[in-house]
Amino acid sequence: MNSETFHAISRRDVLRGLAAAGLGLAGAGTAEGTSPPKALIERAIPKSGERIPAVGLGTWRTFDVGAGETERAGPREVLKLFAAAGARVVDSSPMYGRAETVVGDLAAELGLSGKLFLATKVWTSGRRAGIAQMERSMKRMRTAKLDLMQVHNLMDWETHLDTLAEWKKAGKVRYVGITHYTESAYDELEEVMARAEIDFVQFNYNIIRREAEQRLLPLAKERGIAVLVNRPFMGAGLFDRVRGKQLPAWAREIDCASWAQFFLKFILSHPAVTCAIPATSKPKHALDNLGGGRGRLPDAKMRERMAEHVGKL
Repeated sequence: MNSETFHAISRRDVLRGLAAAGLGLAGAGTAEGTSPPKALIERAIPKSGERIPAVGLGTWRTFDVGAGETERAGPREVLKLFAAAGARVVDSSPMYGRAETVVGDLAAELGLSGKLFLATKVWTSGRRAGIAQMERSMKRMRTAKLDLMQVHNLMDWETHLDTLAEWKKAGKVRYVGITHYTESAYDELEEVMARAEIDFVQFNYNIIRREAEQRLLPLAKERGIAVLVNRPFMGAGLFDRVRGKQLPAWAREIDCASWAQFFLKFILSHPAVTCAIPATSKPKHALDNLGGGRGRLPDAKMRERMAEHVGKL
């Protein structure tokens, strides 16, 4: 190892070193003589001041599994470790196949009902269809009150936001929002953010795809809208980009032990970001991701250094 770089270690190696570095799973215990794990970074929801952990859990593909023990083993352990670390935000959608049902079932099995911040989406057209779908989602997630209901990919957003305003007044949902996952939707997202009364917006943002910094993130901050970040790893694209590459030694300055943490810390260091929601069904990846929400975050100068470094790989 030289003074400039060190090899990017595997996620298995990360787990072995997390406790000793003070970055591991809260409640998992630490090696004798080491410091206790650092707490997860929390961010305030602008409209209420409620604080939530800055690393959440997405469920697209990863929680769309059957009812068998083998199929659910990974998601069950992920949710167990996730909650034990103090993380709470779990994001799903009826678009994600069986994910809502799996979240609801596993939360009940693990005694987590009422302890998670459950977010899902409405993904249909028409008021009656929207109401039916949202009620079905609540049943699947085993809750009589959702923390966050979002209009998925802006589908019939005016209709659903009208319904959700009523639901919020009636206490059926705590927060409402809108989502999308691609830059091609940014113009419409910006329009809705400027016009509608929403608490959350969800969109894609990462160290390579930074278009959201131009308009969406500043507008969210101006309007007091919480931001959930999807596709933080650009699917698997960012890991493909750095495969076999070395993590810079200066990453230690921001308590960073892996590429996953490097990418997440870049996102979370933006002042308008409330929570990033990487999806995984692998416990070791979940623990690694949670490390991205602990310790020091980069300042503006370090952010640009990070982006420049990855851009050259």
